[in-house]
Amino acid sequence: MFALKLTQIGNSVGVVLPKELLGLLHVEKGDTLYATQSPSGVSLTPYDPAVEEQLAQGREFMREYRDTFHALAK
Repeated sequence: MFALKLTQIGNSVGVVLPKELLGLLHVEKGDTLYATQSPSGVSLTPYDPAVEEQLAQGREFMREYRDTFHALAK
């Protein structure tokens, strides 16, 4: 568990992330984090949920047309 400190940045409020948490998330200064609502509260992730949904749709499409893609590869 990490305690996150809120700090004033101009007219906004920012969060200070400890170095250990940055390591767990595999992010560094300048990277983007996405906050998503989950049943247990809010989750921080470096992965864009919209891209994940697009990848899932693409995988389903490729699975559905597997035989066509196989024929085209010949």
